[in-house]
Amino acid sequence: MKRRVVVTGLGAITPIGNSVPEFWEGIKAGKVGIGEITKFDTSEYKVKIAAEVKGFEAKNYMDFKAAKRMEPFSQYAVAAALEACKDAELDMEKEDAFRVGVIIGSGIGSLQAVEREYTKIVEKGPSRVHPLMVPLMISNMAAGNVSIQLGARGKCTNVVTACASGTHCIGDAFRAIQYGDADVMFAGGTESAICPTGVAGFTALTALTTSNDPKRASIPFDKDRSGFVLGEGAGVVVLEELEHAKARGARIYAEVVGYGATGDAYHITSPIEDGSGAARAMQDAMNEAGVKPEEITYINAHGTSTHHNDLFETIAIKSALGDAAKDVVVNSTKSMIGHLLGAAGGVEFVTCVKSIEDGFIHQTMGTVEADEECDLNYAIGAPVEKEVRYAMSNSLGFGGHNATLLIKKFEE
Repeated sequence: MKRRVVVTGLGAITPIGNSVPEFWEGIKAGKVGIGEITKFDTSEYKVKIAAEVKGFEAKNYMDFKAAKRMEPFSQYAVAAALEACKDAELDMEKEDAFRVGVIIGSGIGSLQAVEREYTKIVEKGPSRVHPLMVPLMISNMAAGNVSIQLGARGKCTNVVTACASGTHCIGDAFRAIQYGDADVMFAGGTESAICPTGVAGFTALTALTTSNDPKRASIPFDKDRSGFVLGEGAGVVVLEELEHAKARGARIYAEVVGYGATGDAYHITSPIEDGSGAARAMQDAMNEAGVKPEEITYINAHGTSTHHNDLFETIAIKSALGDAAKDVVVNSTKSMIGHLLGAAGGVEFVTCVKSIEDGFIHQTMGTVEADEECDLNYAIGAPVEKEVRYAMSNSLGFGGHNATLLIKKFEE
């Protein structure tokens, strides 16, 4: 018997707010967190805008000395995890620490550490490299640092599947609780790659938009879309076995009822053109939950604002849901916060949970006229207020990684 898994805590650091209440207030207000890059000089770069986290001071969330031994991607993860822990009212002193785990992913880790230390090698020689370069840089240190800060001693891993990392981490944490490996899991994604190497690399790939208009740069499914906007932040949630949550009187936000994960086996950057990989992930999630396509109210799409992703994801949704696809509300949170890469799935999961709680599906901001081949209801022009019983979150990553989570309004 698979055990039931519920959501009891939420945490987020985003370009429109450094807490879940602030983030959600920004979502409901249609706030766009995209602007000129302030982290480095972009005068020689084609791309000059991004969705940066604003006003974040690590010392406000954790011990100053501990923060100095973390790169921003780890700091964001720790801050979001501490918020989620507080939100869940989880007292670690009352828990069996070996039954509380962490699965938090980052697609990249710290490019900044690589840039900084390589410059030292070139200018001053290899002996000047920081002794903590490797533990500062590697992507698993987000999960490691969260585990240390919380005293969580259970399963501690990270999934690295590019832009699907956060969703896969939550999915794997869901499985860990279902099959008895843990009672509580901190799960999600984190990223901070707005730096010269990150922007230059994605620009060379022609993945980023060169639009300099923050309101018309990240425009998923729009006929004029031209690439994604790089974002940063973290989304971490507390997943908990139902009886464990009930025994300690926890507030339950929602229930996770399905998870699908597939590979396209097609191309290193483009989703497969018939959408079959993403469609199967959605179908697997629905099958696990015993849910019919017509029961799905809302899909938080990967919706990157690139030509291939938005077209092939639309095809995938129509393939997975059939005739019911026309009745589902689809949106993209990336229209407001850009593409958080490995953190995207974590923050978008938070968005789905809050949409279920409030009966509010946000507008896909900036999108004005959908592409002719993108013919679903993308919440263009206004948000949608309606009961959300089932919400689906999709993430698609370079390498052909597909992940879908299915979340349900909690019922006994």
